[in-house]
Amino acid sequence: MTIAERSCSLFAVRAGWALGRSRGPPAFPLSVVYPGSSLTIDGAPLGVLDLAPIPEGSSAGAALRATTDLAKTVEELGFTRFWVAEHHGMPGVASSSPPVLIGHIAAATKTIRVGSGGVMLPNHPSLVVAEQFGMLEALHPGRIDLGIGRAPGTDQATAAALRHRGPDDFARQLTDLLGFFTGQWPDGHPYQTVHAIPGEGDAPDVWLLGSSGYSAQVAGVLGIPFAFAHHFMPANTLPALELYRKSFRPSEALAEPHSMIAVAVLCADTSQRAQFLAGAPTLSFLRLRQGRPGRMPSPEEAAAYPYSDLERAFVDDRRSTQVIGDPGEVLAGLRDLIKRTEVNELMITTQAFDPADRQHSFELLAAAARA
Repeated sequence: MTIAERSCSLFAVRAGWALGRSRGPPAFPLSVVYPGSSLTIDGAPLGVLDLAPIPEGSSAGAALRATTDLAKTVEELGFTRFWVAEHHGMPGVASSSPPVLIGHIAAATKTIRVGSGGVMLPNHPSLVVAEQFGMLEALHPGRIDLGIGRAPGTDQATAAALRHRGPDDFARQLTDLLGFFTGQWPDGHPYQTVHAIPGEGDAPDVWLLGSSGYSAQVAGVLGIPFAFAHHFMPANTLPALELYRKSFRPSEALAEPHSMIAVAVLCADTSQRAQFLAGAPTLSFLRLRQGRPGRMPSPEEAAAYPYSDLERAFVDDRRSTQVIGDPGEVLAGLRDLIKRTEVNELMITTQAFDPADRQHSFELLAAAARA
């Protein structure tokens, strides 16, 4: 038995939760989720992961409005999902409360699925998450995704302020969360008389997110979809996907494994322009790793930055795993990634200093995919 299997309670393995919309059939098979107009590359539907980045000289309010505008645009372009992340205490990221932002975006759009990429479960009581996403599903039936992660999404001091429970408690929290959605508990469980209203009977589609083999195995054992963070942990992508598929057990949610990876993409009219624009998020990430988080610098500032040899090696390594270029180069890169990983879906995350460049990147990608 694997470590992940031991961490899941017998309830998690035996209950056979009806994940997905519990008032009707689960959200799978995929024909239920994806209309015929969905944007795909080689059969893999495309979604969007956004962090509501705050550029230097801008504000959190402007960043959140830009994210909402982006959601409207990609819905028109045919993207299937729009997920927002949970990060705390980061000056350059406005997405700290996924449920609030999801509700706003879902109200501003019509058909695109809106969700979290993800909710960091150890930061929150499971009952609260069930009620929040149950309410979202009740308000926007059939359109809400709940992606769950187990990292704090912040530094240690901020995690302590959030009363982060740590990864050791994750399996219990996850099984509690799914129990609140279904109302199914083992005999004698202390939460048998506790009900999430809304939540019980209003379950969103549940995904497990991860950047390691642990989450991959847990998702497989539970028989739920798995989304891997290729955009910041590319070395683990293939091993994690293999573990997920090997560990998979059919459930009421899924008969077969269903996987997705998030990939960093920046598309511009020319390859040179794309590389220039990519300098801004790259420098921002370098500063974050150096313990100097801030708002996103301009591409001009990034181009003028005096990188040391060590910093340059870090930057080059990071950008080597991203898909940056003109539409033809980006399309070829994504096709190669789909072929190598055999994933069912791609989640595109694009960081740019100017929201107009971010939006244009998605427009170019959509045009290339349809061509």
